[in-house]
Amino acid sequence: MKEKKVTKIGVLTSGGDAPGMNAAIRAVVRTGIYNGLEVFGIIRGYAGMIEGDIFKMESKSVANIIQRGGTILKTARCKEFFTYEGRQKAYQNLKKHGINGLVIIGGDGSFRGAQIFSNEFDIPCIGLPGTIDKDIDGTDFTIGFDTAVNTAVEAIDKVRDTADAHDRLFVIEVMGRDSGYIALHSGIATGAENILIPERQTDIEDVITALTEKQGRKKLVNIIVVAEGEKFGAAEITKIVTERMPEQEVRMTILGHIQRGGAPTCFDRVIASRMGYSAVECLIEGRHNVFVGIVNNRMHFIPLNEAVKKKQKIGEEWMKIVKILST
Repeated sequence: MKEKKVTKIGVLTSGGDAPGMNAAIRAVVRTGIYNGLEVFGIIRGYAGMIEGDIFKMESKSVANIIQRGGTILKTARCKEFFTYEGRQKAYQNLKKHGINGLVIIGGDGSFRGAQIFSNEFDIPCIGLPGTIDKDIDGTDFTIGFDTAVNTAVEAIDKVRDTADAHDRLFVIEVMGRDSGYIALHSGIATGAENILIPERQTDIEDVITALTEKQGRKKLVNIIVVAEGEKFGAAEITKIVTERMPEQEVRMTILGHIQRGGAPTCFDRVIASRMGYSAVECLIEGRHNVFVGIVNNRMHFIPLNEAVKKKQKIGEEWMKIVKILST
């Protein structure tokens, strides 16, 4: 059944939004139409599949969206899709429209849903990694990561200005519940004195020792970048440092959801466009149930069942770079 020619495809965005999702949608729609396929948009991800919130898209449907953040198709997390009954409803709604191929733009949770769905029904799925966290193994970059990091860098640079004006230490929380890549990249790019991430056990004594040593050298302006999923958290780090170093002015800043929004960078627009194009080509060629990644600037295709088993890891060399450059 899965070898049938794909003639009508659906595209959806699922999970957390990421800048560049609209560029990916645009590429899927226009590549599909160019190849003689009908393309349907699915509103609010898997929830829209279950509720039948599906509409036909034309080339003009994606005009003037490549520069926009968020997603014109909306997004949602859908617990019902993780029940067989929910997936069966979704399947019936796709069949009503004749949809026989899907492009899912999202993270590992979205891929997990796609893998289960494609194993149960005769709808081949292609995943596009749309997540600011860059936590999917098998791709050098994910759609939205570059924009999120640049947003964080711009904000941290501004915080450092006021830190310098007052000789303060700032603890800055960036997004990354399970992944420290935003913290790692933005911390290195802004010259942070400490970078604390979920993938590494934080030794609070090491943090205090390093700050005390810097204080002895009259280095009073310090930035600690903390991923939101780090075990202590920004608030606790701020409390501990304040208690242990009462002579140091300490402030906390949480960047929050500004990292999700905003116009995507050129890089995110380009990789999203390349990935969207490749997703449709995969469906046409019969390469099913994979996600499209980018490795060494080339398209890379990884089976969905492998993608959901692995997480992008932060190697020791990264941490060595952080240690050396922050002294």
